[in-house]
Amino acid sequence: MTAKAKLRKKFILSSIILLIAIVCSSLLSLNLGIITISPLEVWQTILGNGTEQQELVLFQFRLPRITLAILIGIGLAVSGAVLQSITQNDLAEPGILGINAGAGLAIVLFIFFFQNTMSMSEGLSIFIMPLFALLGAFTAAILIYILSWKRGVSPIRLILVGIGVNAGFNAILIIFQLKMDPQDFRQVTVWLTGDIWNANWSFVYALAPWIIILVPLVLLKASTLNLMHLSDEVASGLGSNVEVERRILLIFAVALAGASVAAGGGIAFLGLVAPHIARRMIGPLHQYMIPLTTLIGAFILITADMIANNLLSPTALPVGVIIAILSTPYFIYLLMKA
Repeated sequence: MTAKAKLRKKFILSSIILLIAIVCSSLLSLNLGIITISPLEVWQTILGNGTEQQELVLFQFRLPRITLAILIGIGLAVSGAVLQSITQNDLAEPGILGINAGAGLAIVLFIFFFQNTMSMSEGLSIFIMPLFALLGAFTAAILIYILSWKRGVSPIRLILVGIGVNAGFNAILIIFQLKMDPQDFRQVTVWLTGDIWNANWSFVYALAPWIIILVPLVLLKASTLNLMHLSDEVASGLGSNVEVERRILLIFAVALAGASVAAGGGIAFLGLVAPHIARRMIGPLHQYMIPLTTLIGAFILITADMIANNLLSPTALPVGVIIAILSTPYFIYLLMKA
């Protein structure tokens, strides 16, 4: 068996295992909660034989939340994979670079100025919020790119400037939070920590197109990402227009992160950890690594959200707190290894 055939076989096996893990975690999430529903009752409800309460809990609360967790996990994980390749830095991810903070600031401004005229959980605002998040994310990305420019963009400068921009946006966020009334301040604080808030089918419909369109576009750039992950010189030597490709891929990464932040808040570290795990499982080739990254990101977020909702039940923790607890040791390990 050739090395390519072995790699393909390993990829298929890893994908099957991750898909089974996602299904198991999703089924467990359907069962657990303030209202416990047994696996048999879940199956009966799906077939249309459940009670009205069970149908309400499953179809209007838990299924939308699980679907959102999958979409957000995919978006943040793929965004992190792209950023790590175009910056040639294994510590890059949307939260560290300031993209999440830019998207979060735009959402907070939207809530701050329009909270009295629009409902935040229904209607037109659900579809406007991703656009505001994208605007904030692109503002952060453009600012980072301009400040990083010095006869081209150095990947190291990109990371350092991103950290500085992240700190600046977080400071502005605090200013606007302090101007809010206590209840809104608390809600925004929890959301910025990372929280799948107001999970309903409208949020799913608003986020799904971004993920469905952008992830395949990233996959089409897998060969370019393979080259850029090595070095700019190698990519240029093999005929790739590095700066143009970096801008295009940065747009994809920023759009994925911005749309995901609109639905799930500032979930940190997921975009860092998921690509690393995928790389350890299958290697650095992005045509294999990115599909595994999507599955790992979805599995991690579904599992973390299930833990967050049930660990201190009936009190729900922000999912970002669980992600941080699970990911921080790995982040410290990467820093020590770097």
